[in-house]
Amino acid sequence: MGFEDKKQKIAETLSFIYGEQIAVEVVPRIEKLCKRYVDKRHDNIDKWSQEDVFLISYGDSISQAGESPLKTLATFLDTWVKDKISFLHILPFFPYTSDDGFSVVDYRQVNTELGNWDDIKRLGNGYRLVFDAVINHVSASSDYMLGQCKGEPQYKNFLHTVEPEADLSSVLRPRTLPLTHAYDTWEGEQLFWTTFSKDQIDLNFQNPNVLLEILDVLLFYACQGASMIRLDAIPYLWKELGTTCAHLPRTHAVVKLMREVYDAVFPEVILLSETNVPHQENLSYFGNKGDEAQVIYNFTLPPLVLYSIHNGTASKLSNWAASIEKISDDATYLNITATHDGIGLRPAEGILTVDELKALGDLAKNRGGNIGEKTNSDGTISPYELNITFFDILNAPSSQESLDLQINRFMLSQTIPMCLMGIPGIYIHSLLGSRNDLEGVQKTGVPRSINRKKLDINELEKELAEPDSLRSRVLARYLSLLSIRQKQNAFHPNALQEVLELGEAFFAVKRTCQKSEQVIHAIHNVNNKEAVCVVEELTRRGGVKDLLSGESFSGTNEIPLAAYQVRWLTGEGDI
Repeated sequence: MGFEDKKQKIAETLSFIYGEQIAVEVVPRIEKLCKRYVDKRHDNIDKWSQEDVFLISYGDSISQAGESPLKTLATFLDTWVKDKISFLHILPFFPYTSDDGFSVVDYRQVNTELGNWDDIKRLGNGYRLVFDAVINHVSASSDYMLGQCKGEPQYKNFLHTVEPEADLSSVLRPRTLPLTHAYDTWEGEQLFWTTFSKDQIDLNFQNPNVLLEILDVLLFYACQGASMIRLDAIPYLWKELGTTCAHLPRTHAVVKLMREVYDAVFPEVILLSETNVPHQENLSYFGNKGDEAQVIYNFTLPPLVLYSIHNGTASKLSNWAASIEKISDDATYLNITATHDGIGLRPAEGILTVDELKALGDLAKNRGGNIGEKTNSDGTISPYELNITFFDILNAPSSQESLDLQINRFMLSQTIPMCLMGIPGIYIHSLLGSRNDLEGVQKTGVPRSINRKKLDINELEKELAEPDSLRSRVLARYLSLLSIRQKQNAFHPNALQEVLELGEAFFAVKRTCQKSEQVIHAIHNVNNKEAVCVVEELTRRGGVKDLLSGESFSGTNEIPLAAYQVRWLTGEGDI
């Protein structure tokens, strides 16, 4: 498949975005752009399998003096993690001015404090790399912004400006900061659209030159080894006054166009949408069975897992998970509990009540965390995310419980994403059992720093060398789970999924691989008490084995589970 095969679709999508007259002018420019990259394709590989696991890390999450952090990260992964992960999401590694990398100065350069493109290439030799496309906004210090403010012709209307009298009251906000900020330009003071902060100026995609520049950046990323592109903050891309300026049809059309251009040049590159929004809005970024993003974050999962374990009942998690459907063989979910950001609450709206969401916020505060807020279109303020490590929101830092129980509770939460339809995603501070970095928050004044501690590799490896330490035990449990999971066809992202109702204490999922016919019953006791679940189907299946404990069950449908225990049950002949 090449550009000619996609040309008609690209033209139709451009006509929807800009109108037919502009589309006629832009199509040849996109064709010329694609031809520059067409001989640089990767080797085609299968999109995903049960062996795939997605790890999220900053380029300098692990470092040591005298070495580029990207090299240190590669050494750590090669030594301690190896092939237990496949996708490596390196959070923005470009030059930046704020927001821990998400205020990009130059899309095409590596931040020299992290390393260089050779370091990225080395990581790409062992892992399928995920790059961030931070394309809703750029740094106020970028050439785009500086050029527009100086009146340079090539940057005319690159950034989104707003007239002082514009009515912005209906705009949906992910922050409580002002939506616009004033900057001096060659034409005098102008207001610029700033969805996230004063230092993050929104790009103006109503200008086709901006779209062409970003398409060039995206194709460049594929040349530099990106196997997946994460579309950061994508819901806010297109602006139309009088609307919420979120999830607009032209935003979806721009994502679809990106998919079509990649299909013409790098069809093996996967698009991942970062849409921390209510579930149905999130699903819309699949488009028509993956003709927009092929993977979306399952952002509803983290707050529901937290709610279930904290309250000892899986009913709301089960009811929601029962609605998850296979989209197509070419589209799936990224199942996570934690990321570099907080635990989003918006994705649970309509599933958890206002009081239940408030209770989770109170829980985070009581355990050393913080609540991020957003401004609604009616001007009211509501909770947006919880800033806290996932270990500490499940286990109070002052808890007198045994470490065994705390680790079991945490690992239960981390096992749930491993059994669901999709690809499991792990944040590096979850992989390493990190606790709240209160010192980091005090130092930066940024609540999200609580879950972004920079680790010295020598100190980290000392902890990992202690078999009884929290970090060592959590990492060992992860690696064991992932090693078992990678061998099970029933955990392929495309395998069938059925949520079972076995009682409030249990979150139970049946996964079935249609090719190998392997069946796995993944059962989680979210309660702090031992319980017995009855799985009627097991009497018809004969003997089953728990892949995690090694226990076998024959002639019974009653399965005991200790507090926070997980069982992966499969037929003796399916192993």
